[in-house]
Amino acid sequence: MPKGIFNVPPAKNEPILSYAPGTAERADLKKQLEAFRSQEIDIPMIIGGEEIRTGNKKRIHPPHEINHTLGYYHQGDETHVHKAIDAALKARKQWSELSWEHRASIFLKAADLLAGPYRQILNAATMLGQSKNAFQAEIDAACELADFFRFNVQYMTEIYAGQPASAPGIWDRVEYRPLEGFIFALTPFNFTSIAGNLQTAPAMMGNVAVWKPSKTSVYSAYFLMKLFQEAGVPDGVINLVYASGPVAAKVVFEHPDFAGFHFTGSTGVFQGTWKAIGENIHKYKTYPRIVGETGGKDFIIAHKSCDAKAVGTAITRGAFEYQGQKCSAASRAYLPASRWEEIRKHVAAELKELKMGPPEDFSNFVNAVIDEASFDKLAGAIDDANASNEAEVIMGGNYDKSVGYFVEPTIILTTNPKYQTMEEELFGPVLTIFVYEDTKLDETMDILDKTSIYALTGAIFAQDRYIIEKMTKRLVDTAGNFYINDKPTGAVVGQQPFGGSRGSGTNDKAGSAINLMRWVSPRTIKETFVPAHDYKYPFLAE
Repeated sequence: MPKGIFNVPPAKNEPILSYAPGTAERADLKKQLEAFRSQEIDIPMIIGGEEIRTGNKKRIHPPHEINHTLGYYHQGDETHVHKAIDAALKARKQWSELSWEHRASIFLKAADLLAGPYRQILNAATMLGQSKNAFQAEIDAACELADFFRFNVQYMTEIYAGQPASAPGIWDRVEYRPLEGFIFALTPFNFTSIAGNLQTAPAMMGNVAVWKPSKTSVYSAYFLMKLFQEAGVPDGVINLVYASGPVAAKVVFEHPDFAGFHFTGSTGVFQGTWKAIGENIHKYKTYPRIVGETGGKDFIIAHKSCDAKAVGTAITRGAFEYQGQKCSAASRAYLPASRWEEIRKHVAAELKELKMGPPEDFSNFVNAVIDEASFDKLAGAIDDANASNEAEVIMGGNYDKSVGYFVEPTIILTTNPKYQTMEEELFGPVLTIFVYEDTKLDETMDILDKTSIYALTGAIFAQDRYIIEKMTKRLVDTAGNFYINDKPTGAVVGQQPFGGSRGSGTNDKAGSAINLMRWVSPRTIKETFVPAHDYKYPFLAE
């Protein structure tokens, strides 16, 4: 039991290192990259603290250098998923009863380890395994994940401090219990920080987890697990498995102790999962918590009063950083006819300067897309635009997978605001632009609102404050993270909690107390000091 009311260190955002030429961090990162490139590692599953090797090994290679082998991971099957669930449930009682300040200490230590000795390990693993440049890896694998740990600890204490009022003679209090069962965390390839948050946020609140990472991010996931272990996460609290999605889902969603699902990934997978949970709802001890962030068809819309150069830079950064493989990346833009040519010149000048290639070369802004399936989908969309009478590729459009999965930053101009690449999520470096008549802002906002099933992020650009207010109100349901005169990417933990609604997910805001509340089951306790000894109320008297 706690022996005091403890104040945790105030959460602060981890400073972003520059990696400029001559800096110590640049030298350290290059050294770690060379070390990883010089070896092939063997990656086991980790279940109940035990390293599990099946012999069914799958090769891992950088998306930007498909002939280079980083290592092999051991593919699991349904027996390993069962084993992971059993290990989690075995660990649950002791973990859930551990005083909260000791859970807090583990994840505060994880943050400091990540900011220190694990910083370049996770950055280099993310750069090589997921083809991110140094800056994108730094803001993701190092800074955002450290922020998740520190701010979630702070939010945890704020949740526990939230207590009800008490009437005279009564003491009312609330316990925030972990869920009864285990959490299944299914994590994506595109953010190492998300891959490290979806299982630790529930664990921080006293839950146990089975974690299945994307097969294209197993390399960095393994080092995340090593970080958790060194920070002191007990065996069985987080269990790392590499079974296929359908195999893991069949075991997890039919288990009576399944208590929650924490997910970032595709809309189709999330909707299919929700359906499976619904079909099995009678099997569970409790109603599972379903928390998910899925796709986006994120927008930029500019008014004629906009700063044209700011719009151009927002397009370059918002659409093409990390090859457009951010859930928040801009993939459609609505630009006013009177400013279009000016914006176009800015974007064209910036794209002309961009270099594309492997992330080990720090001069490359753009790297490879994650795998061949993604490459083929993007190449097909570019080919379709080239063949269409409603669209044309006006910038970029080249692609090549002979060495790695490289797709050039591409801009499609369409005359049809319902053209397929204005509606469908591509998840790559392709932006489609529709130029509207200046007088048709209201009509264009209506089109924007109705075009996509998603509502994740969006950005407006205007200098006229009346227009800013008008656009903000009209587009209220189109984005869970809304930006005024800035690109629609780059949400910071503690500043802009992230998540969207409509087809984009449950909007439970990763990096906020809102998310952590989903992983607790409150118990209200009323204690009466001097209980009644007579059933009669005063109104009964003559």
